[in-house]
Amino acid sequence: MIIYAGSLLDCIFIIFIDEKDIKLMVKKGIEVCFSPALYDKFHNKESIVVIIDILRATSAICTAFMNGVKTIIPVETLEEAEYYKSKGYLVAAERDGIVKSFADFGNSPFNFSAEKVNGKEIVYSTTNGTRSIHMAKESYKIVIGSYLNIDALSDWLIKENRNIVLLCAGWKDKFNLEDTIFAGSLAEKLIFSGCFETNCDSAHAAIDLWSIAKKDLIGYIKKTAQRHRLKTNKLDDVIDFCHLSNLTKIIPIWHDIRLIRAID
Repeated sequence: MIIYAGSLLDCIFIIFIDEKDIKLMVKKGIEVCFSPALYDKFHNKESIVVIIDILRATSAICTAFMNGVKTIIPVETLEEAEYYKSKGYLVAAERDGIVKSFADFGNSPFNFSAEKVNGKEIVYSTTNGTRSIHMAKESYKIVIGSYLNIDALSDWLIKENRNIVLLCAGWKDKFNLEDTIFAGSLAEKLIFSGCFETNCDSAHAAIDLWSIAKKDLIGYIKKTAQRHRLKTNKLDDVIDFCHLSNLTKIIPIWHDIRLIRAID
């Protein structure tokens, strides 16, 4: 308990402030990491890391939980995914957007229908997203972010009251637009709440990019390299869906070796 005493207009006053209330008054920080290649510069074991891979991994993960998946086991390598397949697990695996021959399905959110995933445990390996999850394993908590759960995620992060790193999965360690734009959208929400602040240039850049893109988000996303990759492989039917907001209140969170449901 901290006590402040003073006088005002000849009246003596005493204010009692609980130390945990002071903690809530101190704004937490937000950083944006544009690429997994930069993550070692941002790693902080006391921070919450939000994994962002809008096209398509984190959108697919949120869709799977929305459709009743029990848990998801993200693995870094195809060898691990194939091993789990040999043990009888349902496996979603792709590289460069293409479904691997041993996998049950790939990385489109539309693959994760209730008919396929409800009540199941799925092993999951992707080009960028699942690698990013494993990179952040030593952080305080890891959660999955997408437009599909953005408001629920923002509310959850505010309640957690921790410093945050928004980790963009990018494309093979390169910067990408779609993840950075989402990071800017989420950072803007958190700062607007009054509970967070940033002195991180990449966070400011992400917010600025969001302020440009949000006027015509789908139109802006059409210029992205990932959209062109998906279109080349006739996989770009997910673009609109992956940019829909607030279809779920579920926050997938890393626990042990799995993603589980944090909040519904």
